[in-house]
Amino acid sequence: MPEPAAVTAAEPGASAESRASAPGKASLVDRHVGFVHALRAAGVPVSVAEGLDAANAMRVIELADRESLRAAYAATLVKKPAYRPGFDVLFDLWFPSSTTGLSAARDTDLATASVKELREHLAGLLAGTTSDQEMREFAEAMVERFGRQEATGPGRQNWFSYSVMRALSPETLMAAILRNVLQGRERGGLAEKTVRRQVTAGIKRFEDAVATDVRRRIAEDGGIERIARSAVRPPLDQIDFLRITKADLARLRREVYPLARRLAARLTIKHRKGRRGRLDFRRTVRASLQSGGVPLTTHFKPPRPHKPELVILCDTSDSVSSFAHFTLLLTYALREQFTKVRAFGFVDTVDEITRFFQPGSDVVEAMTRLVNEADMVRFGRTNYGHSLEGFAERYADALGPKTSLLILGDARSNYQPPALDVLKSLVSKTRSAYWLNPEPRQQWDTGDSVASEYGTVVPMHECRNVSQLTAFIETLA
Repeated sequence: MPEPAAVTAAEPGASAESRASAPGKASLVDRHVGFVHALRAAGVPVSVAEGLDAANAMRVIELADRESLRAAYAATLVKKPAYRPGFDVLFDLWFPSSTTGLSAARDTDLATASVKELREHLAGLLAGTTSDQEMREFAEAMVERFGRQEATGPGRQNWFSYSVMRALSPETLMAAILRNVLQGRERGGLAEKTVRRQVTAGIKRFEDAVATDVRRRIAEDGGIERIARSAVRPPLDQIDFLRITKADLARLRREVYPLARRLAARLTIKHRKGRRGRLDFRRTVRASLQSGGVPLTTHFKPPRPHKPELVILCDTSDSVSSFAHFTLLLTYALREQFTKVRAFGFVDTVDEITRFFQPGSDVVEAMTRLVNEADMVRFGRTNYGHSLEGFAERYADALGPKTSLLILGDARSNYQPPALDVLKSLVSKTRSAYWLNPEPRQQWDTGDSVASEYGTVVPMHECRNVSQLTAFIETLA
């Protein structure tokens, strides 16, 4: 690790972030400021107080111990497990384990070994108990040897992970490792499963070490900010629903259930705060005897616990397909929190989809059946007005004075009539109504959006990610 306390000259007027972006040209203070700034830019919330806590922590640890420094920063700056992967990537960029000059001169034997010898060496690392330092040093040597590609322009070069993995092909070493480790013992037993698990984990460690060193070298050539912007994905709770991937949706399933429980609890609390119980006549008359029969004080019975009921109206068109997938996950989770949930999906006509989300059913299977069996498409172009009219005609009985209505969609209706009067009539039957829009607020009312018109009838909230959904739930108290 470069000497953290070394202070070097910098250009007059240069900011701490710009000085920290050039490896080897920044003091520890500059690196600290640049690191905290990068965390915030990557979506990891770091307050001023937390930044000061991290700086104070560095006074009581051994700065030469890089992992202690990592642990101190993580303990003071990382609030959620979801923030840790991005934190580790940025830490490795701002506080690298070595520089290119040191890593290149460390292992001359690996630089001259044949590919066959290197694969055998890697197999030994994967099969044995290898420290992180050993794996990291081998990965750095392999990036130095196979990861470089000359680029256009004098002194320019590119670094790639895939060329290292293609040269060594660690995934093809499993058979040879099993043969050497098991040495004639029965295959398919616990010993083989243990070795396979160990080798798979070792390959992942090697891939991560190679990717880390490639990012470090790119940062040395072009600056840390350049690689930081592309290397770190936003935390899961800040990824836009409209840009979410299938892998992200699989991870979001774990986030949905706590949100559903909180939403049910908030709606129940709001209902309890909004009404008193019925008049307790006997207690009121008994209390009036103290004032000559005049009922100066009235007593009420405790309100009966409210059993929340929910109706969900969800846009399932292709323009919001990723958001629709998330809302269907949310619908599935809400089925277990509310005594009565009815869900409806629409594109240009509406159909009840409650039947696909019975408690205990598999959510993936439910979504597959929904796509194949639900009648939500007439001509294939989103039409909110026609869908609202169809809902009022066929399913108006779903709404009542105990019902909360939740509408999920981008309010883009392909320039068709919005049917505001129909929506007003529907909302008037409910206890409360909310609209969650996955588009940024600045895009509302652009093109075919009628967000503000619908917003005059139903309070509309920007809901682009899990973080905003959580904030919306908090406002219901």
